[in-house]
Amino acid sequence: MAVLVAVFFTPTLTLVLFSLCFALSLYKSVGGLIMRVEASSNTDNATDSVDCLLQGTPKIPAFTQKGDYIIGGSFHMHYYLKTVEKNYTSLPEPLKCTGSMDTRELRFSRAMTFAIDEINNSKDLLPGVALGYKIHDSCSSAPMAVQGAFQFTNDPPLYKNSKVCSQSGRVLAVIGDSGSTSSISLSRIIGPFEIPQVSHFATCACLSDKKQYPTFFRTIPSDQFQADALAKLVKNFGWTWIGVVRSRSDYGNNGMASFLQAAQKEGICVEYSESITRYDPKSKIQQVAEVIRRSTAMVVVAFTSPGDLWVLLEELTVHPSPPRQWIGSEAWVTHPEVLRYPLCAGAIGFAIPQSNIPGFREYLLDLSPAKVAASHVLSEFWEGAFNCAGSVNRVCDGTEDIQKLQNPFTDTSQLRITNMVYKAVYAVAHAIHNIVCKKMNSKMQCDQFMKVLDQLKRVNFSRNGYHVSFDANGDPVAFYELINWKRNEDGGLEFVTVGHYDESLSPGQKFNIKREISWADGGVPVSVCSDSCRPGTRKVLQKGKPICCYDCVPCAEGEISNTTDSSDCSPCPKESWPNAEKNFCRPKLVEFLSFNEILGIILAAFSIVGACLTIITAIVLFKHRFTPVVKANNSELSFLLLFSLTLCFLCSLTFIGRPSDWSCMLRHTAFGITFVLCISCVLGKTIVVLMAFKATIPGSSVAKWFGSKQQRMTVVSFTFVQVLICTIWLVLKPPFSVRNLTTYKDKIILECALGSALGFWAVLGYIGLLAVFCFVLAVLARKLPDNFNEAKLITFSMLIFSAVWITFIPAYISSPGKFTVAVEVFAILASSFGLIFCIFFPKCFIILFRPEKNTKKHLMGKK
Repeated sequence: MAVLVAVFFTPTLTLVLFSLCFALSLYKSVGGLIMRVEASSNTDNATDSVDCLLQGTPKIPAFTQKGDYIIGGSFHMHYYLKTVEKNYTSLPEPLKCTGSMDTRELRFSRAMTFAIDEINNSKDLLPGVALGYKIHDSCSSAPMAVQGAFQFTNDPPLYKNSKVCSQSGRVLAVIGDSGSTSSISLSRIIGPFEIPQVSHFATCACLSDKKQYPTFFRTIPSDQFQADALAKLVKNFGWTWIGVVRSRSDYGNNGMASFLQAAQKEGICVEYSESITRYDPKSKIQQVAEVIRRSTAMVVVAFTSPGDLWVLLEELTVHPSPPRQWIGSEAWVTHPEVLRYPLCAGAIGFAIPQSNIPGFREYLLDLSPAKVAASHVLSEFWEGAFNCAGSVNRVCDGTEDIQKLQNPFTDTSQLRITNMVYKAVYAVAHAIHNIVCKKMNSKMQCDQFMKVLDQLKRVNFSRNGYHVSFDANGDPVAFYELINWKRNEDGGLEFVTVGHYDESLSPGQKFNIKREISWADGGVPVSVCSDSCRPGTRKVLQKGKPICCYDCVPCAEGEISNTTDSSDCSPCPKESWPNAEKNFCRPKLVEFLSFNEILGIILAAFSIVGACLTIITAIVLFKHRFTPVVKANNSELSFLLLFSLTLCFLCSLTFIGRPSDWSCMLRHTAFGITFVLCISCVLGKTIVVLMAFKATIPGSSVAKWFGSKQQRMTVVSFTFVQVLICTIWLVLKPPFSVRNLTTYKDKIILECALGSALGFWAVLGYIGLLAVFCFVLAVLARKLPDNFNEAKLITFSMLIFSAVWITFIPAYISSPGKFTVAVEVFAILASSFGLIFCIFFPKCFIILFRPEKNTKKHLMGKK
């Protein structure tokens, strides 16, 4: 039963308590908003215009000054916000900054006060008008920035009369904040009140969205420009395999997102992406450090705030890894406190250009004990800088010399972000000036109050050589210096400007390196997942890995790549072929049976030798034409046969040399006609031998039917048929020269196309038909009884002839390129030599070496 009551009443009790708390809070807030207070004579009490601004005590500004118009300021003067555990049984403690002081940010805040004092003493800008300020410490946290924003908006204006607005307490514009997350929180609060905000260090590209942040301006470029510049910087040195670390904040998340998008366009791959904050537990920091140590990427791009990076560098210093090349964003790459980490030697990154503000150093060092005592922030700074905090340490007595102090507060050698604060204050002052100076009494009318925002959009001026204007997104023109961390003579690190990036220039001129860069490990580091693929190869992605991890595969046959890291190979044109390295296409070698090569020379030599041998044989037979050996074997047909054999030998020369249409027609027709003439003569001789023995039979009248006239007609008739076949072939579809691109992939074969294959095989077929016919007749006459029976010689010659041309057919079909022609020439020469040796060599042997056998008695003798 008690459990049921507890379950029923506990939500109800919680709701009642919540309602009471909300009513109390509302009462105090409304009461705070309607309270009016008189301006306090004490500067430190000027902020007490609201008794209960929020639940709790209003926050006292770090610096404040009364004036006709008040400008707010928000800076990260401390690194941490005190962590408070809420027990929901008592009111939470007020928000409070803790940890060490960021003296660099303190310098930024003093730059704002310096600029306002300078404007108040100016006779040209806002003459007769005093600007005041309220500067809060947001201590690198959004809650504290929001608390400051409420105080900027909740202070009510005090009216001196019915027409003129007194702005003591009311903030016209806000300078800051130093971080993107804090600036976003600040803009969400003051934006609806149309209070313009000009940041000196909030670089998140998201703040350029005027729909969400219509009152936001900045004097520092957007991270979108820096992200593009960093991606081009990484690509410039050939780094395609990197690691990235970011702050887990709007600055880090949005900046890194812009960088990764730009890096992807440049073909850069990311091995790992880690996020950190200074509030992370030690185990998380150790985990990120271990990822960096084990990575193969030698380049680390850090888009972090200095405070977040310090905790990581501290951990990496404990167990150092191989040297890494650090690429920094503008937030930390020029922060002097980071210089104490040697592992970042050689770091490069983009930063705001360094500048000079006349009189600012003297202003910083003009800190009397009274000024220090009047500000709790300066007092804390003084005690920390000179180690005189009180009971534990020695007590500050005013004898400390700030002139000898060496820390970021007094360091005015660079003044990069400091100048952004200086420009932001002057931009607001010019906007107010454009309104106030139009009024005769130099006071802003109540209905003109909201026009500060409009006038800020039109600001366009120069101060100390620095131009100030805003584009439609409230951004300035992007210009960065390329910073390199180099070792000085003392072994320490220092910032050195080695180049610049100007977004206003054309794409090819934006990035410029003017000086040599000092690298982490002496030389330019190499950070790639895979080595570059040389020309002649292409990239093949490794399965399951980013596009920067690949294998290099040689181009396929007939393809080339002529660039490094080519993703594909391109085929060569039809008449070109890759070189051995496959990095360019060269014209294909043109091949044909030439007189200049060994094979062509040998075949030509045999052709000429054969023709000469035939001529010599003809001379020998002609000189002994009246001898029985010559007379017994039909000397007329013998000489005609020798003439045709000479033509056969010589026609083989037409097959050697560069083919042309005319040479192609000549070689095939000459070969066909001369060989038919040759075979016709042999056939005639065979018939003569056969008929001669038939004529010796008593009563035979065969001799009169195959006399000399009939022999000539036989040769002419057989040859005419071949001439007719060749003529039809040449008229209908003659042979022609062609560039053969298919037989060899890397060569062009110049050869003769048959035109009509039927014509070619008809020519060969007719020659073969005559050869078979001649062979049959020779076989029939081979056993005739004479001692010198020419039919035997013809039989052997036809056997050789037939064997050559039968083997020619498969060899011709299977031989590639110029060897096809060589086979055809070889067949012509072999068959021609076979005829001359078989038919005429025995006769010449008897004539020259056995003259005793060159008698009619011996020739007519029986075996």
